[in-house]
Order: sequence, then structure tokens, then C-alpha cells
Amino acid sequence: MTNLIHFTKMHGAGNDYIYVNVMDFPLRNPQELAVLWSDRHKGIGADGLVLIGFSEIADFSMRIFNADGSEGLMCGNAARCIGRYVFEKGLTDKKVVKLETLSGIKELALDVEYGVVKRVTVDMGKPVADKEPVCIEADNRVFKGTVVSMGNPHFVVFTDDVAGIDLPWTGPLVECHPFFADRTNVEFAEVIGPGVIRMRVWERGSGITMACGTGACATAVAAALTGRAGRQSRIVMDGGELGIVWDEASGRVFMSGGAEFVFEGEIAP
Repeated sequence: MTNLIHFTKMHGAGNDYIYVNVMDFPLRNPQELAVLWSDRHKGIGADGLVLIGFSEIADFSMRIFNADGSEGLMCGNAARCIGRYVFEKGLTDKKVVKLETLSGIKELALDVEYGVVKRVTVDMGKPVADKEPVCIEADNRVFKGTVVSMGNPHFVVFTDDVAGIDLPWTGPLVECHPFFADRTNVEFAEVIGPGVIRMRVWERGSGITMACGTGACATAVAAALTGRAGRQSRIVMDGGELGIVWDEASGRVFMSGGAEFVFEGEIAP
């Protein structure tokens, strides 16, 4: 009889993933399972698969596989969800959790009330950004944007009408543009108020998602660099909002937001 794998579906601002504790349920073929399980018609349905595991250099490790099976470097929304998962599942009693990712160790600060994690703040580290804008041509248009790395690549384009962007068409064209050797995440953003930015995202390997934590950070950094906002922004996405602070003294970016359980179940590997 096939051993069933226990999974938990969680989301951060609508960015939903399937979480598996591989310390208890090892997976041999996560790339294939990410594609199979992420299918919203034939599988569980998600933006990808996240593995929570042991770490020799932190409290836990995270591996993330996008809906197309490619492995991601970092996901801020997934990191927040892991913070709530490991605390409320009794895997740790720490309120500051260190998480090993392919983009380095991230520190998660948990805001806990009566045993429930209400909010998680992630130290996303120092961004690497080009001060000069980059122009690329796609779909017979020129897109002027800011290249930002939050441990993974982003291209942030500001517009006066973010709702008017044909994201299903334009997103993959920009993602796969020859300028980006390893493809890129794409954010289209519009300043809608002082320190408030509306953002839509096309994620590398997943397509349109409700939110992107690293994308929100990249957008806040790009807004500050281009004089559109200060070092503290509220990023409004399809699935919810995130608070972003780019600390001037340390140069580090801090992302705050919630993390929600959706449902749990068992599935054959």
C-alpha cells in the first residue's frame, strides 16, 4: 500500500502553497509533485510546493518548487507561513526563528497572541538594485523598469494604470526576455497614495499570483530609489497587503504580514 503524504495548504496574502514537513514525510521527486499537486483542476491547487526540513545552520530549512516544477530561491510569503506552521504545530517554541533558504538564512519574528501567530516579520536582507533604469522591448512596447534582487530577480515597472496591464500576455514576454539570463519575476506597480503602492505580479515559474513577498519588497525598494515613496511602504496586491520597511541604518528590508491555514489532507506521492 502506498504511504500517504500529509500536507497543509496555507497562504500569505493569497499567495498559496502546499506545505510538507519532509522531516516526517520525505519526498523523492518534489519537482514532479509540484507540477502534479499545484494543478488547480487535477491536483490540490497552489502556486507551488514548499518543503520544511532540517537545517544544520538554522532552525529549519525551506525549499520551494514553483507550479512548473522549477526550484525557487526565496519566497517571503512562504517564509511567513513556515513561521506560523512550525510554531503552531509545536515544532518550536521560539518566537524568533531562523530559516535556511537558497538565498541565505532569513530571520522570522513571530507576533503571538494566546498561542496563535497573528503576524510574522521577515528580515529579507539587503537588496541589490540597479540605480539606473533598464529599458526592454516586448510586445512592441518599451518597458522602463528597475532591476532588483531580493535573493531572486525582479523587474519593477511603474505605470499610471496598473489595472490596464494585460498581465497574462505581457508577463511571460518580460519574464523570458533575453535581457534576463535566468528569467525574472515581473512587477507592475502604481502609486495610489502617500506610501501606498498597488502592485500586480507575474512570478517566474508560476505565472500570475495573488501576491509575492519578495516582489513587494522589490517594489518598495524600487519606489524609494526612484523617489516615488520613502523607505516605508504599504504594498497592495490582489490577495492582500504587506508592510515593507527598508531600514536606512542597516540597509535591510523587513516585510510584515499574516499567514493563514487553509486546509490539511493526505495524498499519494
